Amino acid sequence: MTQRTGGWRAPILQHFSEASAKAGRLTVVSDPDELLTEPGVVERLAERGFELITFGDPVGFRYAYESRFRQHWDRGEATHLVVVIRTDHGDLRSIPHDLLEEARESGRVLSFSLVDLFPTLAPNVVDKLDQQHFDALSLAVEKASPGNLGTNATRDFVLRHVFEIAPELVKKPADLLRVLLRRHYRSQVFPASFDDRFIELLTQNKAWRSWPLERIVPNREAFLTFLAERWPHFLVANGFEVVPGREPPQPSISGPLDLPFDHDDVRVYMDNLFVEGLLEPTPAVRAVDDERWFAVGIAGSPASSSEGRFFHLLDELAPAIPNTEEATFQQWQEFALRWGTWVRLRWQTQPDRDAQSEADAVAFVTRVQAAFSTWLLRRFGPMSSLPYLPRPVLGHHVPHYLAHHLGQPGTERVALLVIDGMAIDQWRIVRDAIDGFHIDEHAIFSWIPTLTQIGRQAIFSGRVPLEFATSIEGTHREPQHWSNFWQDRGLPERAIRYLKPQGKKESFEPLAEDILSAADDKSVSVIGAVIGLIDQSMHQVGLGTPGLHGLVEVWARTKQLSGLVSALIQRGFAVFITADHGNVFGRGFGKPDVGATAQQRGERAHIFRNKDFRDNTAPQYPDAIEWPQAGLPEDYFPLIAPYGSCFMPEGKEAVSHGGIALEEVMVPFGRISEGP
Repeated sequence: MTQRTGGWRAPILQHFSEASAKAGRLTVVSDPDELLTEPGVVERLAERGFELITFGDPVGFRYAYESRFRQHWDRGEATHLVVVIRTDHGDLRSIPHDLLEEARESGRVLSFSLVDLFPTLAPNVVDKLDQQHFDALSLAVEKASPGNLGTNATRDFVLRHVFEIAPELVKKPADLLRVLLRRHYRSQVFPASFDDRFIELLTQNKAWRSWPLERIVPNREAFLTFLAERWPHFLVANGFEVVPGREPPQPSISGPLDLPFDHDDVRVYMDNLFVEGLLEPTPAVRAVDDERWFAVGIAGSPASSSEGRFFHLLDELAPAIPNTEEATFQQWQEFALRWGTWVRLRWQTQPDRDAQSEADAVAFVTRVQAAFSTWLLRRFGPMSSLPYLPRPVLGHHVPHYLAHHLGQPGTERVALLVIDGMAIDQWRIVRDAIDGFHIDEHAIFSWIPTLTQIGRQAIFSGRVPLEFATSIEGTHREPQHWSNFWQDRGLPERAIRYLKPQGKKESFEPLAEDILSAADDKSVSVIGAVIGLIDQSMHQVGLGTPGLHGLVEVWARTKQLSGLVSALIQRGFAVFITADHGNVFGRGFGKPDVGATAQQRGERAHIFRNKDFRDNTAPQYPDAIEWPQAGLPEDYFPLIAPYGSCFMPEGKEAVSHGGIALEEVMVPFGRISEGP
């Protein structure tokens, strides 16, 4: 359970009491380790009446400060602002002088660091950990009282107590496979120094020196390839008949050929890897028509069919819905990728299912959407302050993440392809058609409401919507946002390109030509491009989700996107793919007669610029959601349709976006690189 009020957070929270709120309306915090951005800290501070704002871009900060706090203070309203600066305590010179002096006068200039919170552990090790691990680390220190530890001793302590890996207990192949399967199935990323330490300890035993540990320990895609190449050999060794002409080839990744896939600790993961599409069933052996566990990994077997996978995955996901109260954003990210696979299978198999099976699916969907919307309403607000490393969490993190990696080996040039409106279930279709590449993927959160002008501007500007309030109603400022972001980080204007389709009806080929023309310019380092085919198809009348999936399938099979990715990689670009929002099917439950009182009248979200107007409209739709102003301008009040509904005349249907359904909010973010 998360230590929200104690543990490592306690020394921080003790400085934010009711008494300290009375001491001053402004607190400045030096936070070089980004401790105050952790969701549990942010949430508890909000409960105590403190609101955080991170000092980064001076212009964006000044706008947010003036609009959200200064105006309230001038009216005599009590709000408590915490300005967080990610520098050491001695370097507060970038903070505006008037704010720093006010905080000093009230004794509200504070400093927090990991060294203070974990004094017995090596700081150069702890600072590599993601915030999500601090609870487990704090509990382990409290229970074990390890004393002062050096660098390697701290790494060993973290491996054992945080990552639950005891290298000395990894003695047999099944032991190592269990460790790696548990990690890579969850898409866990460990700091490189921990991977190196684990490998170092393993290779003290000669038995592991023939294993490609440097490849399969840190790299999920390499590990999955390692398994896939050995799976047909396992089946053949266990007596399955080889299909003539389909004999399994020798693996491209070195290491032992015979793996214990049938060991209980390994088998429990293997069937899920096939069901969720992470491994492809092998065509090398003849299909089997029975219920044995390995049938899901043999092409042509009923268990490996879309219908078989649909029911299997439903059984796996139903008890795995993240707990509404204690769930973390990471748990929803993990769930979202599996959910995307299941949604795709749902629409693939719907025509062949009986009424009871469809009713069970609908009931499951209802449970998932209720849990997710409840969680979002409570936890989305604090997420805006999360760091963008080790992986992006929100759309505006994406360019910051790219900037962090730009210039590193293999990332000398960057291309970001934003597929407008691509839901995570449609990504599963697109992903399967990108053959011959490594794809490192996870799910990120779109900004809410899930509208193009919010989601795309956040991605191309690297800012929260509050900071582009003056352009929030359109997308015309995207080229300037993209250019400004990179120029602020030292790139010349000639090194930056932004491309999008010309006109409302997109043909992919001209856009791809423009992208590759930019890539051929050796002076160009970063390309940002919008691909609008899915969003355009979505708004076709009467299409429905199955029809939209069909159009995406057709487009994916053309290999146009795969060809563009390949051409960009050949030109030295690291290619990243994401989306600004997803989409979901809904039926009309009435269209408000709001006239000019609504700034935007979308199918899943209506936007009001006056709270009274929204308050007057909301009672007409008791199930609609009055979305809070998390990261939004002060005069921006969304009213969001409930799951399965649209602000349309009763009886009408549409696939649209703007709301908080899982398929609208969770979108893919992936890096595509060379290799199978």
